Amino acid sequence: MPAKTAPDADARTEAAPPEEAVGPLVRGVGVLRRLTGAGGTLSPSGLERATGLARSTVDRITATLARMGYVRLDGRDVVLAPGVMELGNAYLAALRLPALLGAHADALADELDESVSLAVADLDGIRFIHQATRRRALSVSFRIGDLLPAERTAPGPLFAAEWAQRDWARWRARRAADPTDAAFPAVPPRQKPAGGSGRADHSDDAGDPGFARRVERACRDGWAVDDQLIEPGLVAVSLPVRDPGTGRVACAVSVVSHTSRHSAAGLRAGLLPRLRTAAAAMESALRTAPPPEAGPPPSGLATWTTASKHQLGRDFVESLARGLTVPAAFGEGRSALSLSEVARATGLTRATARRALLTHEHLGLVVSHPDRTFGLTPRVLDLGFPPLSRSTLPRLAGPHLRALADRLHEPTALAVLTPDGTEIQYTAGAGASRVLTVHVTVGARLPATATPPGRVLLADTAAPLPPALAEVRAQGYALVDEELESGLRSVAVPVRDRAGRAVAALEVATHAARRSLEDCVHGVLPALRATADDIQSDLHTASRFTRIPVS
Repeated sequence: MPAKTAPDADARTEAAPPEEAVGPLVRGVGVLRRLTGAGGTLSPSGLERATGLARSTVDRITATLARMGYVRLDGRDVVLAPGVMELGNAYLAALRLPALLGAHADALADELDESVSLAVADLDGIRFIHQATRRRALSVSFRIGDLLPAERTAPGPLFAAEWAQRDWARWRARRAADPTDAAFPAVPPRQKPAGGSGRADHSDDAGDPGFARRVERACRDGWAVDDQLIEPGLVAVSLPVRDPGTGRVACAVSVVSHTSRHSAAGLRAGLLPRLRTAAAAMESALRTAPPPEAGPPPSGLATWTTASKHQLGRDFVESLARGLTVPAAFGEGRSALSLSEVARATGLTRATARRALLTHEHLGLVVSHPDRTFGLTPRVLDLGFPPLSRSTLPRLAGPHLRALADRLHEPTALAVLTPDGTEIQYTAGAGASRVLTVHVTVGARLPATATPPGRVLLADTAAPLPPALAEVRAQGYALVDEELESGLRSVAVPVRDRAGRAVAALEVATHAARRSLEDCVHGVLPALRATADDIQSDLHTASRFTRIPVS
């Protein structure tokens, strides 16, 4: 079945693009949107059906996206890769709200023991920019970047209270064209009433006067509730967080639960006072926030594309790659850029940068301002962010472990320390096609002091270290020779998070008869370190605005 995409994204893409639009960029963004709507994975033939593009075009686009690190080709499938999150990261960094308010949302979730989210308006929908989710058997599964129809959410009436007539007209047109919300993959479709009238639940007609009444109540009360509008059992209460400069709603903060814990009325009565306190603290944080630290502006973001074109030839679509570097020009302190600033940041000519910006504006990813600057829209999060925002370190590391195992013809594994620090636990692994090999069982535990992963992780602690661990810290790796088992020789290096902490260890194991100690240091270790760097790069990209569990 063709992947679902966000409502106006389809409308914009189906409308005739401007004459100067970059066709390959339009098609490449369409591929990323279809992959996102499908959960992150589609076969090339599935992409061909979903996009309507020729197979040769799909192959060239996916080869280009793979070169950029935005997808990987996994057997017969095209899979979103963590590198594509750089696009969403650019928007979230430019927005600043997750950085300024995320800690407040996390603290509120801890205080209430309920899920808390931050959302912004996206035309006639709402889009999540931060999630603090409780880990329960029955929990809320929305992701950063998910787009929901405004009328089925608690934040929706808060944003709609500021709509102009053209916004209401757009919303009514969307409701009439899509009464079951089929274009919103993050929510269950509305059920048509018996008799096949085509009208959806919670609606009196295609315009949904029920939503208009909820907007009126939100204007009067200053808060809004979702009483099982998205799905039976799901309830939420929301408050606006206002921009101190304009007084308009910057984002909405919501507490989300289910009816086994709270009714909608109980959620409002019991948690609204604490939600008000948190919203006030968030508005204070916005008022007192220092100016953003832009740092040195990027430069030459697209200069690498020429060499890739020479290397790959017609399989590399240079105009697509150049166009997709444009969002990376934005970021903290760079929320609004002129054409000249985008050209300088990317290394593109002004004419090429202008065409890319016009194309992104046509696709709904960029908005132009009256002062002739440009900014990213929340729709950038459509490009791969939701499926990858709930990843884990073992999932990120998996492709790299398999590639390293294939390269060295030796088994590889990822391990973490147990909470008490006495053992390691294997969280991922990849085997090698050998008669004599080491079998790594995910979940297995071994003494930390007797294994290379354990020694690498223990060496990262702040406590005074014994000489053996001090040496491991100094050299940056641990090598164990037949200490755990006769014939078993293994080496490990740390995998570090954005703060530089060793959160996991990457290991290669071999038989002593197959590789000498010297070969382990000079042959295996460089490949091991390069792979750890690749895993760290993915981890740092994916965890900039999302929490990535290490196990």
